[in-house]
Amino acid sequence: MCDCSTTEAEMTLATSACTDRDRPTVTQQEAACSASNQYHDCKEDITTDTADNLQQQESSHLLQRHLDQLPLHQAGCWHRNGGACAITEEKDDDIDGMFDGKLDFMAMPGRALDKAEEIARRVWLAGWTVVHHQHLPKWLRDNDFLIKGHRPPLNSFYACFKSIFRIHTETGNIWTHLLGFVAFIAIATYFLTRPTLEVQWQEKAVFSAFFVGAILCLGFSFTFHTVFCHSERIGRFFNKLDYCGIALLTMGSFVPWLYYSFYCRTEPKIAYMALIFILGTISIVVSMWDKFAEPKYRPLRAGVFIALGLSGVIPAMHYVITEGFYQAVNYAALGWLVLMAILYIVGAIIYAVRIPERIWPGKFDIWFQSHQIFHVFVVAAAFVHFHGISKIATYRLSFGDCIPETEVD
Repeated sequence: MCDCSTTEAEMTLATSACTDRDRPTVTQQEAACSASNQYHDCKEDITTDTADNLQQQESSHLLQRHLDQLPLHQAGCWHRNGGACAITEEKDDDIDGMFDGKLDFMAMPGRALDKAEEIARRVWLAGWTVVHHQHLPKWLRDNDFLIKGHRPPLNSFYACFKSIFRIHTETGNIWTHLLGFVAFIAIATYFLTRPTLEVQWQEKAVFSAFFVGAILCLGFSFTFHTVFCHSERIGRFFNKLDYCGIALLTMGSFVPWLYYSFYCRTEPKIAYMALIFILGTISIVVSMWDKFAEPKYRPLRAGVFIALGLSGVIPAMHYVITEGFYQAVNYAALGWLVLMAILYIVGAIIYAVRIPERIWPGKFDIWFQSHQIFHVFVVAAAFVHFHGISKIATYRLSFGDCIPETEVD
């Protein structure tokens, strides 16, 4: 307790000590107050002031840890000078002007922590800039002939999908298959909703195999190219879906052609469909292998899917031998099937050898790179195949039902 039997001079000295905020330690202030009956009031002020300082320091430390966890290349160029953080690199229009000069985060009071964290989050999500290939983490380095214009790790699905409308190395890859995805949804909707008198349910089921394969392939592809910069785990997962989509498109493409080419011959039709589905399943299983997605296995990936597509040569040769070359070309849409195969194979070869960026590194970082060309060939091949199977379906259905062999005899 405080001894109140003090002189007036001692009380004056104690009061002066209580109001002096420049004293270096709380212990000295308390010692001064112990000589005064104002001890309790003084100590309460000191305790409150000390708590405010501790809260401010704790808030500053929390904010600093939050900023340290941010990917610095996403938020811009952060410089720490005596506890101050400043952004010196230009941001998007919606970020420009957010920071003017230096913000002394370490001096911000605790009540502004939430606002500061929201600002930092907005910079993190919206303020990223494209980076050089050398600045990418290992799991994002896929094509070393594309030098600049890469997205950094975004760690947010919102930021990934928002990047669809930004210019970077994946812009063309996203939009080529996104537009194809939307187009085939529209075509499938129109075809499958036509009256039954125009298109029977059997034809709708057969064409659905192709539509499902095309929509899944293009959908998985544009989604993968959109979100693979999210994180290594997310990128690997959607990369596997992307490869599965290629196998599904190949399998779905063969179903209508085999169905109408061997319309009245059940045994070869079932046998070839089973063969295609077995090979397609093997391709999907291989696609689940983690190393399958590594850049050094790019030729292997191309080879697997080229082999899957070339498996269609077996039923095509069977048809030519049994029905004749003229019949195969003019009525079985063999010409369209061959054109489709050429587009797929050429596109896969361009993808595997990475031309033209291999010849002119850094010249095709954004547009006309090999992967974009491959995507265009895939979409073109899918439309060619749809036209071909439409022609063979029209031709075959014009003959009516199959004639049993007993009636022919």
